[in-house]
Amino acid sequence: MASSSPTQRAHVPIPPEPGGKSLTQEANEPEVPIHIVTDPLQLPADFLNPSPEKKLVIGFDCEGVDLCRHGKLCIMQIAFSNAIYLVDVIEGGEVLMKACKPALESNYITKVIHDCKRDSEALYFQFGIRLHNVVDTQIAYSLIEEQEGRRRPLDDYISFVSLLADPRYCGISYEEKEEVRVLMRQDPKFWTYRPMTELMIRAAADDVRFLLYLYHKMMGKLNQRSLWHLAVRGALYCRCLCCMNDADFADWPAVPPIPDNLKSEDECLEEEILSVLHVPPGKMGRVIGRKGSSILAIKEACNSAEILIGGAKGPPDKIFVIGPVKEVRKAEAILRGRMIDY
Repeated sequence: MASSSPTQRAHVPIPPEPGGKSLTQEANEPEVPIHIVTDPLQLPADFLNPSPEKKLVIGFDCEGVDLCRHGKLCIMQIAFSNAIYLVDVIEGGEVLMKACKPALESNYITKVIHDCKRDSEALYFQFGIRLHNVVDTQIAYSLIEEQEGRRRPLDDYISFVSLLADPRYCGISYEEKEEVRVLMRQDPKFWTYRPMTELMIRAAADDVRFLLYLYHKMMGKLNQRSLWHLAVRGALYCRCLCCMNDADFADWPAVPPIPDNLKSEDECLEEEILSVLHVPPGKMGRVIGRKGSSILAIKEACNSAEILIGGAKGPPDKIFVIGPVKEVRKAEAILRGRMIDY
């Protein structure tokens, strides 16, 4: 049962019908409660007990301090059409997260999220949760762009703020996001303070309240091939920063195979895989090159593969390659060549 005394309320845009309403009418929509959750019983039973008879689609996000394997997960946001739940990880702790684990790993609950990689990494290393069945709006945006004949520049991943601002999707300004980012730079412990301030509650809710709207907008644009790519890449992105070697993949759910109807229609379609490369000490600089020139050249040579490096948050000695099998193997060979001493 949900908390009977929500702290605030927010508009959750109603998913659009084809040719239907836009977000300019948001103010006319009814507001929904925002619940702060510290006990599993405050969450909906259908969420806590995933079922094939009651499949759900939820907006999902996480907030924390330096969110990654070594950071601190503080809040987990869940958006339904009739309520937003801010799961207080600090107050609810291990008991609360254990109760949420079946839903986050369930194939019956679709988690709509923007850029799942670090959230998934934090959930896995801090709570042993293997985030599964995500629709990543960052991936969906890139697939729609490709489908419509536009290829994004290398490493140009759309931010959530830019996606919301795009008139083809929401066409709204999210200026408060930058305000929160400034506060987080000034005080990295911003999300740890309790009780939560009104700004914290509002900012956390804003990060999920548009996701269901985006989901319906985007799913209506994606063709069958792109929908398969969306499912596969979402699965691979969830595990990429969690797997330290290829043997770790066995602990995760199987990646969706190519559907039979697509096999018959497109003989060029390849399975997509994740490869984890270990970089020996002192070799990462050689792989990246001066001002990133080397890694950029490798990405250009293997443009159907995503090449991800941990960066400041790590892991510092791993490179993750995602994409069609042939392109991944090509990228592996070039990357290993950069690591060789001459």
